[in-house]
Amino acid sequence: MNEGTETMLDKPQRAQIEAPALAGGINRPDLITVEQAKAMSLADMTTYFKDHLNPGQLHFMKLLGFNKVKVETAEGMYYTDQNGRKILDFFGGFGSLAFGHNHPRILAARKKFQDENRHEIAIAFLSQYAAALAKNLAAIAPGDLDMVFLGSSGSEAMEAAIKLAERAAGPKRSRIVYAQNSFHGKTKGVLSITDGPLYRGEFKLLDNNVKVPFGDIDAIRNAFERDPQIGVLVLETIQGGGGIVSAPPEFWREVRALCDKHGVVWVADEVQCGMGRSGRFFAFEHAGVVPDITALAKSLGGGKSAMAAMIARRDIYMKAYGTPKTALIHGHATFGGIGEACITAIEGLNILYDEDLIDNASVQGDYLLERLRALQEKYPKIIKDVRGQGLMIGLEFQDFSQTLPMVLRPVVAVLDDKLKGSLSGFIGALLLRDYDVLVAFTEYNRNVIRLEPPLICERAHVDQFADALDDLLGRGIVRIVKDFVGSQIG
Repeated sequence: MNEGTETMLDKPQRAQIEAPALAGGINRPDLITVEQAKAMSLADMTTYFKDHLNPGQLHFMKLLGFNKVKVETAEGMYYTDQNGRKILDFFGGFGSLAFGHNHPRILAARKKFQDENRHEIAIAFLSQYAAALAKNLAAIAPGDLDMVFLGSSGSEAMEAAIKLAERAAGPKRSRIVYAQNSFHGKTKGVLSITDGPLYRGEFKLLDNNVKVPFGDIDAIRNAFERDPQIGVLVLETIQGGGGIVSAPPEFWREVRALCDKHGVVWVADEVQCGMGRSGRFFAFEHAGVVPDITALAKSLGGGKSAMAAMIARRDIYMKAYGTPKTALIHGHATFGGIGEACITAIEGLNILYDEDLIDNASVQGDYLLERLRALQEKYPKIIKDVRGQGLMIGLEFQDFSQTLPMVLRPVVAVLDDKLKGSLSGFIGALLLRDYDVLVAFTEYNRNVIRLEPPLICERAHVDQFADALDDLLGRGIVRIVKDFVGSQIG
């Protein structure tokens, strides 16, 4: 063993010897307390993020100015930072905050649960909370979607969905059709049907899949007719990472008909667009169709817990896991259906209907689209497209060259691909710095700003955002670029 190796091995041993000893000889590491975490400075937050979380991500946070914000509290539609500044949240945690931040009814339900010392882990016993949540989801879901699997994340729900679909389709029909620019999660199973080189990262993935353009019914039909081993079709009802891309109702009706004709199991990924965000509880309801399996997550956790669900037709579920011998092939995990997460979701579902948030998403979404389309007419050289449904809206900017005077466009156009995302980044950064508004971005089309505010959004919030964007775009491209560069220097 060389000297360098010995030194590396000795370091943890020396640290243990130097640390204060507790009773029984166990050495206590230097741990940060909850109160110390709350009081942590931005400088320490940055250091720990860089050293222990994700130094590469910190680079992008610095570009956008997000690293200058320490959130102290959050309530309703707003974050409050270390300076008492209120930041309007049009990001919405990628659709995780249907009820806004710290909804009082959700807080009250969780506190009561804690105060009564209710149980969290119910693996050996039945859980009344998991049972109630499953019953509620079955009551909400249309058609015969009534068998529920509870998990903690969208990836986990979608993993459960594709495993169920594959077993129901049978071993001779294990191939899966998925869409271009799809995003279904980062765990290895669903990563295999997530169409992003960045996320795929040269991992060895499953190869039993076929990719088709999103919204192309002929491509799906041809795939089904060409390959009898195809047994599963997986599609986001509205593509989030793809840039808020949807398909017309007739497409989904043809999807249902094709799957019925060819005996293909249709999985509708509603992790981001579900829970009322589109103006219906499930976005596929706009087309009047029902998939064989669907998945929810994000806002199902009420903004306070990690909760996800797969919901399947009973015949599909029973075919896969309907006997005592097969029942535990994909049984719930340790934290699947954990008590407080379940009651948070139960309360959230009741709030969704009690406060008429699904209809509000439709009304406010229409008004937001109206305001944004007026801005598109006012700034056609900057805004290329406005699209979406309910409070899931994409604002696409022109390629950088198209925003410049005609004489400069041919020169800059050769750089458009490299500059993709620059304008949306400049605008997102300046909306936060100068107008106290937070927006999100998309994975695949970097020219798109993603708007997914909480479903409690009111007309005044839409006006606050739209007025801020109007004022910012009114500066013109040259000044926007100068102001962004200035923010980096400052």
